[in-house]
Amino acid sequence: MDFAAAIMITVITATTPLLIAALGELVVEKSGVLNLGIEGMMATGAACGFAAAILTGSTFVGVAAAIMAGMALSAVFAFLVLGLAANQVASGLALTIGGIGLSGLIGAGFVGTTRQPVPRFEFPDLSAVELLKDFPYISEIAGVLQFVFGQDPFVYVSLVLAGGIFWFLGRSRAGLLLKAIGENQVSAHSLGLKVVWTRFLAILFGGACAGLAGAYLSLVYTPFWSPGMTAGRGWIALALVVFASWRPVRLLFGAYFFGAATVLQLHAQAASLGIPAQLLSAFPYIATIIALVIMSVGRTSIGAPASLGTPFVPDR
Repeated sequence: MDFAAAIMITVITATTPLLIAALGELVVEKSGVLNLGIEGMMATGAACGFAAAILTGSTFVGVAAAIMAGMALSAVFAFLVLGLAANQVASGLALTIGGIGLSGLIGAGFVGTTRQPVPRFEFPDLSAVELLKDFPYISEIAGVLQFVFGQDPFVYVSLVLAGGIFWFLGRSRAGLLLKAIGENQVSAHSLGLKVVWTRFLAILFGGACAGLAGAYLSLVYTPFWSPGMTAGRGWIALALVVFASWRPVRLLFGAYFFGAATVLQLHAQAASLGIPAQLLSAFPYIATIIALVIMSVGRTSIGAPASLGTPFVPDR
């Protein structure tokens, strides 16, 4: 049981940054904008979050700095694709390259520095309570409750975020308007909807989520800074949106599937199961390439917003 719980905790920690970043990208793409700069925003968020946390001694300040860094880069992207109607793919790739370079510059003075990770919640041990210690299976129940309610705060934020986006896109008026803009930007504009402003807010939200995911990497997952620590997670988050067919619930399960695949290769190698660890390690990235190919050749048939990636220039 302890070994299974350890594996599950590892899967959760590997999944959380993917889920947060992918949820932000889902909202962006639902508005009709394709942002390939998630990797760069995550890297910059990780560097800024760790630097701010070290300099101030506050995790909260570090998280806020990471979110602001992601939003700042996303605002640059929004200026290019919304203000100048630049190509979204090229702008996103430039954002990734620029973000990775900027993160290296910001984090250069913090390489090798470590700090205590964000603590997990401590659920009271029911088996130690005098009135409950003789209750059947109390130790097992206490273990399950500790596992469910004893994760770090980011895990619960990611789950609340998933539920909130599910409600926003499916139940709220603003979410329905955002999806309408993503499906047909010309018709939405003719009906008086604020296409550019809505997309701008969606892009900022996606940047905030990417920055938050980066903060998780440097403040929780590996509580130190090193160049390249995102390790392609931004691209996996992008692929997750495609695998989920742009649906929040599928995205939630898909994120945990990718997290499990990422962790599985480590345990398979340790257990000597005979499966090449290199193959399992490469699986998430192979799946990412497949997803990007699907996005480019058949996006309409798998539920992508009809206006995804199409520049919008309002009539004057």
